[in-house]
Amino acid sequence: MNIYKISGIKELIKDNPYVGRGIVIGKTEDGKKAAVAYFIMGRSENSRNRIFYTEGDSVKTGAFDPSKLSDPSLIIYAPIRKLKNALIVSNGDQTDTVYDFVWCGKSFEEALETREFEPDAPNFTPRISGILNFANKDFTYKMSILKSADEKGSACNRFTFSYLPLNGLGHFIHTYVTDGDPIPTFVGEPERVKIPNDIDEFTEEIWSNLNESNKISLYVRYIDLENGNEENRLINKNK
Repeated sequence: MNIYKISGIKELIKDNPYVGRGIVIGKTEDGKKAAVAYFIMGRSENSRNRIFYTEGDSVKTGAFDPSKLSDPSLIIYAPIRKLKNALIVSNGDQTDTVYDFVWCGKSFEEALETREFEPDAPNFTPRISGILNFANKDFTYKMSILKSADEKGSACNRFTFSYLPLNGLGHFIHTYVTDGDPIPTFVGEPERVKIPNDIDEFTEEIWSNLNESNKISLYVRYIDLENGNEENRLINKNK
């Protein structure tokens, strides 16, 4: 068994009907750029009635058809926000919690100690989050998952993973293993994925291999570590 295998993200999502929401963070093969990707999937009409849109340096979710929005509490949020030398990404409004804590000089971990998995029994969808910290023309990153300790939602277990970036390597965390009733929560460490130099190649690999019926939106950002320039790609199924 090769525990250091780096898979193409296609291998990890193709033919899987429902990986839920997913975050990828890593470094391109040439070592020149940081890479971040975030996608959402959905099964209900309310979840599928969404788009991504940008607002300054932030990415937000919105209702594609506002008249059909029934419950915004867990589906409308800012998955990506930028703060000083940090970029925050998450699958819920904990993005704002992390932003507020970091702004006050506190840590990623301290922020997430105040949050827990989503109150959507019986699924108890985990909250997944990431942060990139940029310094000296390089960066470090952390990823987190907050998940239920049991099938009753009795307690929250919190896991944080801290990384030094390696060329061509990214880490992929998602909310679910696959579809189910209830939907089985992601288990284990974030998965190791290849990060190509070309943002369009990476964007296409993710989007074309997510389940066609359940995929909703995808956002990818590459950040040049030399000059801070950004490349962004945004795809919405609802147009």
